[in-house]
This record gives sequence, structure tokens and C-alpha cells, in this order.
Amino acid sequence: MNEERVKLVLASGSPRRLALLEQAGLTPDLLNPTLVDELPRKNEAPRTLAKRLAKTKAEAALHSRKVQDLGPSRFVIAADTVVAVGRRIIPKPESIDEAAAALHLLSGRAHRVYTGVCIATPRNQLRDRVVETKVRFKRLSREDVESYLMCGEWRGKAGGYAIQGRADAFVRTINGSYSNVVGLPLYEVVSMLNGAGFPIYFNWFNPT
Repeated sequence: MNEERVKLVLASGSPRRLALLEQAGLTPDLLNPTLVDELPRKNEAPRTLAKRLAKTKAEAALHSRKVQDLGPSRFVIAADTVVAVGRRIIPKPESIDEAAAALHLLSGRAHRVYTGVCIATPRNQLRDRVVETKVRFKRLSREDVESYLMCGEWRGKAGGYAIQGRADAFVRTINGSYSNVVGLPLYEVVSMLNGAGFPIYFNWFNPT
């Protein structure tokens, strides 16, 4: 495979995932967000949901005309992040009331953030894994919750908060990957790409 022709696709429209990839020295050649049904199945565990959605997004991206037009020498990264308290999945809130409910549930307790990552190789092989991080919030006051709701950071965020923003002030402890909570576990993504044959360090030395 000609390393200079290898392309990288991020199957996401998340500015956070893009920023994390770029932080690792990897600038995608194409952003290809995919629309999939993210509702969990009956009794589906959080880890299982994250893995299934990442794989579904990768498969959807592979069938995209834009991705196919890149030719055979391309890698696709897809990911999905799920926040849960025990087996209870906290969906992305669609209203301020749902965001408030999520924050009250997280207040003073530990929760887990699961990010499923799926990489499609040029041979259309799918490699996936789930990364788990444990996060504990302080007990949130009424002012904490109301102020955070007003700032609007909760919109579109798994669990109703953004750890890379103001919600970092709520975190008492974190056990595991910080970038995983943001939305893309960098250590695992780089390791997976490297193991699949993507020229990680070629991109470091030859920035676009």
C-alpha cells in the first residue's frame, strides 16, 4: 500500500472528536457523519450499546458514496459514547428538563462512560473495542445545576454534560481515559490504527 495515498475518514460530525484526532496529529481527509438509530434495545447493556452503535456507524460510512469515492486505500473511524449509572443509560437530553434530570442523577455519585470505537480497514475488516472510564461528580447544589443548564453546554452531550467545559468543575475523581469521556479515547484509537497498518507516524512527519 502506498502510504502517501492512504486516507482517513472520521464518521462523525462531532467537533470534539475532530479536535482530539487533530491533537494526536491526525487530520481526517473526510468528515462523514452517519445517521443511525441510537435508541437502546430492550435490556441492552451500556457497553453493548456503545459497541453496537460504533460498528453500525462504521458500516454505514463504508456504504457512503463519499467514502467509496476515496478509493480502496482508506481507514474509517467511528465512535459512540454512552453514559450510564449502573445499567441505567442516560440519553443525550433533548430538553432542559431532561438535562436537569441527568445532572440530578449524576450528582454525588459515580457513573461510567463507555466509548465504542470501530475502525474499518482498506479490506473492510472491522476492528472494535469499548473503553470504559469511571467518573464521580461532587454533590451538585441547586445553583450548580441551574447555572450549568443556563450555559447550554449540555446540548447534544452524552450524559448531559461536557467534561472539557464547565462541567470539569463538578468532577471529584476520574479513573481511566480523560479523552474517552470527551468522546474519543486517543490511546486506544492510535493503537488500533497503528495495529491495522495506518501510517500514524508518517502523518506526524508529513503534516498536510
